[in-house]
Amino acid sequence: MKKDSRRLPLSDWQLQDSERLKAIFQKKRGELKLTQEKMAGELGDGVTQGAVSHFMNGRTALSTKAVTVFARMLRVPVSEISPTLAAQVQKMASSLGDSSAALPSLPKSKEAANTPLPAGDDIQEPTDERYAFVSQYTARAAAGDGHDNPHVEIRSTLAFKKEWLRVKGLNPKNLKVIYADGDSMWPTVSDRDVLLVDESRLEPTDGQIYVLASADKGVIVKRLIKTALGSWIIRSDNEDKNEYPDLMLSRSEINEHRIIGRVVWRGGDL
Repeated sequence: MKKDSRRLPLSDWQLQDSERLKAIFQKKRGELKLTQEKMAGELGDGVTQGAVSHFMNGRTALSTKAVTVFARMLRVPVSEISPTLAAQVQKMASSLGDSSAALPSLPKSKEAANTPLPAGDDIQEPTDERYAFVSQYTARAAAGDGHDNPHVEIRSTLAFKKEWLRVKGLNPKNLKVIYADGDSMWPTVSDRDVLLVDESRLEPTDGQIYVLASADKGVIVKRLIKTALGSWIIRSDNEDKNEYPDLMLSRSEINEHRIIGRVVWRGGDL
């Protein structure tokens, strides 16, 4: 959990969320055999019982990730703990759209594997075992000349269907959500598109899109092309090569560009 969230006083609705969480926990902990230590373990490595106590006692504001974990463990809808955060989760999913409408004839299991985001009635109960919650970072990967991210914060989480992640061979622990900035990767990636990045995929693969970091360009999102001689080209998908030319890397320059992760999904307006 971010310690910085404790520095600011909580708003009235955040304090009310804490009160509701504490009341539900006290009511159901015996029936569900729950402790604050167990709940801390579900929040992730390094989270302590003290952090859970801070959530319940109005010292730390609940995040969408925390509230969905607590709601799942307490077997209640997110809205019973925080109507505000429940609305935020629904708004995030709605703003990114959903492709399930294009798959009306698919069986339910196949539909789940083809639609990454919960939508419609799904989002009313985003607390069960069907969803993984991936952190969204304020960092931007430039689909252009490069982007410096000197200060990066976690802004919230985005829900993805676990079945979709499983079919794609993705582990939620390796994923993060960032945003594209610029038009160099258009039409594949547009300005302000959501990018799901797998940080475990660090080996370059011919033709795939990666988020890269370099000393002179900062953070960029580009396609990597392997040449017949084994060197690599950093390529923009935009056909305007006067504005977005290929960058040929010599063997000595390869190590100057660090792969942050591979882009495995994008979401945005059409």
